[in-house]
Amino acid sequence: MSKITLPDLPYAKDALEPHISAETLEFHHDKHHNAYVTKLNELLPGSGLEDKTLSEIIIATAKDDSKQGMFNQAAQVWNHTFYWNCMTPTNGGGEPTGDLKAKIEEDFGSYDKFREEFKNAALTQFGSGWAWLVADKVGGKLSIAKTANADTPLAHDQIAVLTCDVWEHAYYIDYRNRRPDYVDTFLDKLVNWDYANAKYKGQDAGVEE
Repeated sequence: MSKITLPDLPYAKDALEPHISAETLEFHHDKHHNAYVTKLNELLPGSGLEDKTLSEIIIATAKDDSKQGMFNQAAQVWNHTFYWNCMTPTNGGGEPTGDLKAKIEEDFGSYDKFREEFKNAALTQFGSGWAWLVADKVGGKLSIAKTANADTPLAHDQIAVLTCDVWEHAYYIDYRNRRPDYVDTFLDKLVNWDYANAKYKGQDAGVEE
């Protein structure tokens, strides 16, 4: 039986300071993310999915109400791993780079319009959830999506390109209830456009699938 493991952060816990503190990452990665991994491994035995990859588990359980608990844990493991890689401590945020820059300008009209729509999705997601930049599997058209709780683009046959976690534990230690400031900082200081480019091109860039 395969075992789902907690991936290491792609940077030191203090590497995103002053934008996101080491304390936040200690709680968010070491406790929240790890708890999803632990619970998923408890649920797998006897499920018939013991030898599946993380993404296969997500797809297999997404539409099965009897496996909603397993879907929630698996999707949160995947979402968090993806989120960590969407941030970088060096030269992060601001205008996109690479092929994705031209594609964002084509599909949104401008980076500023993309930024406006992405931030709006992050701020209008009621309660816990995620804001996403996603691409269609056929044609590659970009769009903005938001998902509640553990929901993920994988369950909707979309390619995840970029995400911002808007569960309160992602930002409350550093920003308290100021979600807009957190989202601004994510977009202006932290976005890893190299990673987003790699995911848009369909390359493996750090998320176990």
